Amino acid sequence: MIIAGVDGSHAGLEAAGWAAREAALRAAPLKIVHAIPQWACDTTTGRYAEVAAWMREGGHGVLAAAADRARRERPAIDLSTSLLPGDPRTALTTASADAALVVIGSHGLGAVRGFLVGSVAYGVAGQAACDVVVVRELPTLPRGEVVAGADGSPAAEPVLDAAFAEADLRGATVRAVHARNPPWAGDPRTPAGRDPLALDRHRERHPGITVIEEVVHDHPVRALRQAATGADLLVVGSRGHGTFAGMIIGSVSQALLHESPCPLMVVHGGPGRTP
Repeated sequence: MIIAGVDGSHAGLEAAGWAAREAALRAAPLKIVHAIPQWACDTTTGRYAEVAAWMREGGHGVLAAAADRARRERPAIDLSTSLLPGDPRTALTTASADAALVVIGSHGLGAVRGFLVGSVAYGVAGQAACDVVVVRELPTLPRGEVVAGADGSPAAEPVLDAAFAEADLRGATVRAVHARNPPWAGDPRTPAGRDPLALDRHRERHPGITVIEEVVHDHPVRALRQAATGADLLVVGSRGHGTFAGMIIGSVSQALLHESPCPLMVVHGGPGRTP
């Protein structure tokens, strides 16, 4: 199952549309969800009953608009909607336990007044139990390419697994980018003219996919942003490596939540990549 979290913003509608296309590619059901405060879900009598009813009605309106957008993208998908109680970050993180993928927009006001969806994106991308796609921008004419940010380490394997799987669904090329900042002079893993990314296993499992390998001596955010311009999808890990290890969400992934020029998939490496 794919879950799309929406908030009534334009970015939320874009996320619903993207999620519908992804659900059709995976032949997976899509559930569109919207979060409102717990008290608004529970209050049916008393002093604030009318306010609570108004909030629930507004929430159902948000869901209806997003469902309409999803159906316009892919009319035949298995689609449902649900109003979730509580903070949207907590609600979506909890819901992710039963999902293969969570899709959210990156801008606009969330269900809790004063919280930007950016804060929801940070929270969900860092703590979800499955992979998360943050839809910030949609390329006007995507070039049929999935870009993977990888560093050749075992921790990058789930990122490459996800990138090749997504490319397979789309019939797209994989561009595997290893950005190094600063260059590591004399590194035995990267002799001149050779790429350190171990992609043989992925090529064997996906023989029909064209693969482009790049080693770039540049800051990872800048390199990945440039590589992903016009791409269908940019895939990165949920945690940083090396200098960035130990953070809730890696500094590179965090920066790309704001700067990715295409939908950004943050991979957690769990089992939830199948429908």
